[in-house]
Amino acid sequence: MELKEAFRIAVQSLWANKLRSVLTLFGVVIGVASVIAVVTLVNGANQYVATKVNNQGADVFTISQQPAFTTSYAEYLKYQKRKVINLDDYHAVQQRCTYCVEVGAFQSTTGGIVYGAQSSTDTQIRGYTALLPEMQNLNIVEGRSFTQADEDHGARVALIGADIEENLLKFADPLGKEIRVDGVPYTIIGLGEKQGKTLGQSQDNWVAVPLTAYQKTYGTMKSITIYAKAGSGAIAMENASDQARVIMREMRHDRPGEADSFTLETSDTLAGLFTQISNSIGGVAIAIAAISLIVGGIVIMNIMLVSVTERTREIGVRKALGARRKDVLIQFLMESGMLSLIGGAIGVVGGVGVAKLVAYFVHFPAAIAIWSVLAGLLVALSVGVFFGVYPARKAADLDPIVALRSEF
Repeated sequence: MELKEAFRIAVQSLWANKLRSVLTLFGVVIGVASVIAVVTLVNGANQYVATKVNNQGADVFTISQQPAFTTSYAEYLKYQKRKVINLDDYHAVQQRCTYCVEVGAFQSTTGGIVYGAQSSTDTQIRGYTALLPEMQNLNIVEGRSFTQADEDHGARVALIGADIEENLLKFADPLGKEIRVDGVPYTIIGLGEKQGKTLGQSQDNWVAVPLTAYQKTYGTMKSITIYAKAGSGAIAMENASDQARVIMREMRHDRPGEADSFTLETSDTLAGLFTQISNSIGGVAIAIAAISLIVGGIVIMNIMLVSVTERTREIGVRKALGARRKDVLIQFLMESGMLSLIGGAIGVVGGVGVAKLVAYFVHFPAAIAIWSVLAGLLVALSVGVFFGVYPARKAADLDPIVALRSEF
């Protein structure tokens, strides 16, 4: 039997039992759709983090009290017991790190902003040193950024995000306007570029003030994060980070042989750690979704066994007319493979659709990975063929005399 003929017979058989075929597809569709949706969302999150890291700069490293990601509450408590990183540490790195091209510092909290009769209560309030907006690639679309004089004198000037302009200033020219940040008046000198939303949270609901002015209001008890920029190349990054580590250990009196009492992270470290975490979560989700594929495969096997029983006389007639064992085997494998492949195709479309809906409503980054689409189709086809082997062999091994005597 030619493959073309086997394909035609398989299509006729599936079409003759449309409802049964559709119900059989559900397990494969759900399994493939789940895998595609998870991979699309994880891939989108990884690309988003990589983009943010690249925007920050591959030659920038940070020094902080604790890592950007912690894997347990016990670790979080351990890091919280460390001494805070303060302006003295920042100034030491700034002045003594000769391999560092630029050094800045950052601190943040959440507070209320008031302009006239308009207000917000959940705005991120950032404390920046003069160079930090540039180091974080924060584009100022109107006005200017901070100067060293603003930092030195704790000037009451502010940069604002697009949400503040839109919701509080109602798109009025922001420059020169006075806003109150947790009750303290600041004059707006610059407007940041609109960044949109991520995970449903706006990236534009922020106000930045000089770090020295920030600490006058909120104190110095909380830790700051130091940003340092090395020269280009891996060697420059290694030299700058090693020198900064030595300076920090000296400032914090870390004993020889003891672990650092701070965390130094490069852009590659942050991106790699997030990718590892997201891939672990995605792996668990895919493993759970794979159960649906197994269930779908079992359903296909069950339906194919029913089909063999129903078509026993047909099999007997084909064998009596000269059909070989291989021809019957190919015929039933073609049916199970086609059934699962159709389910896989529907699952791919459904998975991408689910991921895009999540991205639209929750503002979660999503990016389709072509390899996941091909892998989904291949896995679906493999499931159908694997679970179709037993029914196909059972059909191929039927004795034609016995099959012709069947009453079905």
